[in-house]
Amino acid sequence: MVAFITELVIGFLGVGAVILYGRRRPIGAPLSWGQAMLAATYGMFMFFWWYAVIPHQWLTWASAELGWTVDNILMEPNSWQPLTINMQAVRDIVVVIIYGVGIGLHVGVWAWWNDRAKPRPVEVPASRYGRPLVRKG
Repeated sequence: MVAFITELVIGFLGVGAVILYGRRRPIGAPLSWGQAMLAATYGMFMFFWWYAVIPHQWLTWASAELGWTVDNILMEPNSWQPLTINMQAVRDIVVVIIYGVGIGLHVGVWAWWNDRAKPRPVEVPASRYGRPLVRKG
């Protein structure tokens, strides 16, 4: 359990580091070859971390310490459902959720990084009816 929680914390800290760096980096600043290689290496490290290390630690913890194997039955077949659901299936569903969180973070951070230069919309005061109070001319 300690290893899995530690890997999750390191993963979220890695994503947070990208956000903190993106906030202080000037938009449109030139990038040297060395900085590009460091960024690519860090990106691959985060891919490896979210798609290999964290799921592996979960599978190891769930199989070894929690005992979520094929032998541990969660639900037997009955009159309204014909399936046998074991804890290994639940363990694998949690891995799919971990992959989903990882890909959601990757896509979200990429979208945020690319939209940093876009100007934010200015709020226009509205009347009581919800129409904007803007006069032309």
